[in-house]
Amino acid sequence: MGSGHEQVVFCSDPGSGLRAVIAIYSTALGPALGGTRFFPYASEEAAVTDALALSRAMAYKNSLAGLDLGGGKGVIIGDPRTDKTEALLRAYGRFVESLGGRYLTACDVGTYNADLDVVARETRFAHGRSEAFGGCGDSSVLTAAGVFQGMRAAALHHWGSSSLAGRTVAVAGVGKVGSHLVDLVVADGASAVVTDVDRAAVDRVLARHPGVTAVADTAALVRTPHDVYAPCALGGALDDETVAVLPAQIVCGGANNQLPHAGSAELLRERGVLYAPDYLVNAGGVIQVEDERHGFSFARAEARTATIFDIARHVFATADAEGVSPAVAADRLAEERMRSVGRLATIRLPH
Repeated sequence: MGSGHEQVVFCSDPGSGLRAVIAIYSTALGPALGGTRFFPYASEEAAVTDALALSRAMAYKNSLAGLDLGGGKGVIIGDPRTDKTEALLRAYGRFVESLGGRYLTACDVGTYNADLDVVARETRFAHGRSEAFGGCGDSSVLTAAGVFQGMRAAALHHWGSSSLAGRTVAVAGVGKVGSHLVDLVVADGASAVVTDVDRAAVDRVLARHPGVTAVADTAALVRTPHDVYAPCALGGALDDETVAVLPAQIVCGGANNQLPHAGSAELLRERGVLYAPDYLVNAGGVIQVEDERHGFSFARAEARTATIFDIARHVFATADAEGVSPAVAADRLAEERMRSVGRLATIRLPH
């Protein structure tokens, strides 16, 4: 396959309609943690491609965040609005359980805390559960908090001040994470311009913040004057056409896999745009989910999420020192931790 993954599992249960893929990229630092995405993929091949990319990104995210976790991802093929049933979720839980803890699952696009409560009826390895079941609840709050910390670090590096006061932040996607991010940037004194395919999501933001501007779509958003671009919807947001017209000086958003290809980060660098690597700044959610494993404390998870500010500053400084993009610098730092700390598993312990 050549992807570098440790394991890829195909899961099928015709009775419930379950068709899923679980990809484990690495367990060098610990069990592979990554959410389950429920999405109407056009084909099984498209689902596999997404699972491979997302699981790799999770390994790097968990490493860079300093967590003792590897990276994995589950994807369920189907429309969550019509195909999600108790039987399907529980069938998926049994497949997760069959991996014996090599893979820990949680929420992602199309799955919610209540879904993980159902999955957890069949497996010990479902996290991101609802608070009523002793879980950490909605992880989007701390995901947005981490993106905001990354944005502050980028502002300090680029403009010499961590404050966003007087800046304009363009948020593409104001769902769970994006809407919380708007709250944070507005509270910090920034203006915000937003868009979302779901008009109701936009209306909820405008109801809270009448001063926020909404535009029709992402194409309009990237042509609207702004200082910081925050992609918070699905991946591939920074395609060559977008990068070519982007007015922002900083890109920092919550979406996963924002760079469509290896050269995207260099294109941003050539244009003088400071890119805050997505898997670095959106790690607040996985920090929250990881904390659940130890008896959840929001304050503890929030404090750890705040360290994204310092990690981002280190990534930007490393990128400058090595003459590379922040994306390359972040990858190098994550890979070094996987190698150096992961190597310790070779020191045998008594049983």
